[in-house]
Amino acid sequence: MVPTFRVRGGVGGAYVPPADKSITHRALMLASVTEGSSRVRHPLATGDCVSTRRCLESLGARFTDESDGVVVDGVGLRGFREPDRALDAENSGTTTRLLSGLLAGQKLFAVLGGDASLLRRPMGRVVEPLRKMGARIEGRAAGRFAPLCFLPGNGGLEPLDWKIPVPSAQVKSSLMLAALRASAPSLLRGEIASRDHTERMLQSLGVALETGPSVLKVHPVERLPAFDALVPGDISSAAFFVAASLISGKPLVLRACGINPTRMGFIEAVRRMGAAVTVHQDGSSLGEPYGSLTVTPGALRGTEVGPDDVPELIDEIPLLAVMGLFSRGVTRVSGAAELRVKESDRLEMIARMVEGLGGRVEVTDDGFTMEGPQELSASAFVDPRDDHRIAMAAAVASAGMPGGVRVTGFDCSRVSYPDFVRDFTALGGEVA
Repeated sequence: MVPTFRVRGGVGGAYVPPADKSITHRALMLASVTEGSSRVRHPLATGDCVSTRRCLESLGARFTDESDGVVVDGVGLRGFREPDRALDAENSGTTTRLLSGLLAGQKLFAVLGGDASLLRRPMGRVVEPLRKMGARIEGRAAGRFAPLCFLPGNGGLEPLDWKIPVPSAQVKSSLMLAALRASAPSLLRGEIASRDHTERMLQSLGVALETGPSVLKVHPVERLPAFDALVPGDISSAAFFVAASLISGKPLVLRACGINPTRMGFIEAVRRMGAAVTVHQDGSSLGEPYGSLTVTPGALRGTEVGPDDVPELIDEIPLLAVMGLFSRGVTRVSGAAELRVKESDRLEMIARMVEGLGGRVEVTDDGFTMEGPQELSASAFVDPRDDHRIAMAAAVASAGMPGGVRVTGFDCSRVSYPDFVRDFTALGGEVA
């Protein structure tokens, strides 16, 4: 059955987003290499984060489920055991890249792979610097692609001095995690301005970090302490309903949502597009602030997103394309070439999505340009080709399309948001 998404009276109301995927990945990984028992409350327990948990369990960390989360018995920074089978990251690039930083140089043999989509994603960007630290890593195409094979080391690594050429929180985090076991401080330079979850978490656990213009210095540690952390709601998941609210003109309130400044790029973009958004911080956990956001729609207008903006809203760019269809004027995105090496060539998939909706967009090497508002199809049909964010962005477009949108293969959304349909209908949408 191919679901059809419709909206008759607007999408809005009060809403608690699902747990933050990026924070869940990192909290589970850090808990697994602490010394002691850590509690991770309200983690995302589906899709990519399940892949991370299974890999960590194979490496010796013990997980005990509780009513409000999970207790993780860590093995220490150098305590991973050799897995008895290949580690399967499935579709998760975050699992693969960050776990590579923890596996590099360990006293074990491990193979890390995943599904067909993951095997096409570039891994040389972490393999090359990890090799510079003394890690013995082999892989397809000289280590540029998974599966990756980690050969036994002595548990430690050499310090790193590395220039990151493209903003990537996954690459930066992988190298920071590896630097914890280096024999001296490591220096990351270049494009380090990306989401800073790993920095915040490590600092909250006592790791010394020094930052400067385009420079991040990571001091090694002998051990990490156990912790108790609350995972806030995911602003990237909430963004789907922020967009639907603005397209349909109905106010929305987000509660218990992460408000990390390096994840608020989409909120800044929708403000430029005519929305009023107020933010109130309620607390923080493991260095991560959380709170509530009130979204009040206004007349949508086009906006421009450039290279400096992209790192803070990389996951929400398909939504900007959808909003651009309903906005007056030009919406332009540049500096987003990284989208071509996501779960799909996401820029190409944005073009296919817009075409399926009956719209027009000019795609470039690193972005796109469109002018709105556009007259869209009365019988829209989108095939996301297993890209979860394209599937959900297409569903959101139905907020402004009386005929609705049919989205084939929508089950791919379970990778990051298994309860999307439930929340869509609870906030005013219909799915048939």
